[in-house]
Amino acid sequence: MCIFCKIIDDEIPSKKVLENENFLAFEDINPQAKIHVLVIPKVHIQSFNEMTPNIMAEMTSFIQEVTVTLGVKSDGYRLITNIGQHGNQEVKHIHFHILAGEQLGRLV
Repeated sequence: MCIFCKIIDDEIPSKKVLENENFLAFEDINPQAKIHVLVIPKVHIQSFNEMTPNIMAEMTSFIQEVTVTLGVKSDGYRLITNIGQHGNQEVKHIHFHILAGEQLGRLV
């Protein structure tokens, strides 16, 4: 069982930000910004490559709700997912990073 599945099952503690029956948002243990939250589906999906359009649509609404909860919707945030080895995906469970709370450096 992957680490995120253990967090979903409360086998590993986390600082939950928002949760519903299908998704969970919690603080990253190694934050890369003032606010750094991970958003995951409660069903195990290895990466974005296996994501279905229906789950992505539901997850989009949930992520938008998380940004309201965090109070970052109006000031802005960065939303990132890493896919596969070259994308540096460390945990093989689809997850999105929400980085916010400060001016982030340009990527491009």
